[in-house]
Amino acid sequence: MAHIAKRVVKGREGIDRTKLYPLTEAVGLVKERATAKFDETVEVSMNLGVDPRHADQMVRGVCNLPNGSGRVLRVAVFARGAKAEEAKKAGADIVGAEDLVEIVQKGTIDFDRCIATPDMMPLVGRLGKVLGPRGLMPNPKVGTVTMDLTTAVAASKGGSVEFRVEKAGIVHAAVGKVSFTAEKLAENIKAFADSVAKAKPAGAKGTYIQRVAISSTMGPGVKIEPNTVLGG
Repeated sequence: MAHIAKRVVKGREGIDRTKLYPLTEAVGLVKERATAKFDETVEVSMNLGVDPRHADQMVRGVCNLPNGSGRVLRVAVFARGAKAEEAKKAGADIVGAEDLVEIVQKGTIDFDRCIATPDMMPLVGRLGKVLGPRGLMPNPKVGTVTMDLTTAVAASKGGSVEFRVEKAGIVHAAVGKVSFTAEKLAENIKAFADSVAKAKPAGAKGTYIQRVAISSTMGPGVKIEPNTVLGG
């Protein structure tokens, strides 16, 4: 029988794992049980009624969290000339073209978000096998292939989070830190749920958002009543 750490057992105390909690109560439970010595990240997971194997049931998008994510992202931009200068002025951490492609091809990926101008995509496309599995490939649908680098970099630095449904029909994202107030966490969670709801694909049938849960890095998961996340 697997040994369960005392910290985990203690964290689960007072949480009914079969109950769906209102959003505000769920946030409170997560914050109370975040006892690590670092500022734990709060993550939301949503089970969707889709089958990502079908193209018309793919869910993908971006959410601008109203209170930021609490995480400092390193942003890389593929651009040349004036656009490269624009990216640098906007606060991009790494800017390049062929030189940056070469660095990434060698296995050095020192960034959390990747943005590119449209003209750079034939070049960036060579990195699909490297960036794709890490969820870093620029995509116009989530605003990371654009000529407006100032806005894109600012959004990435300011707390925008990308989401993409996994094979099991789950989307998840970091929506803040336990040091955030309960109100700010709740606002971020609602914003994320709203973005996922708006990204509902045409092929989705039946109940779209089926289950919602939140947890901190080291804490237990707490199930949420979906209607309280969606403003119902």
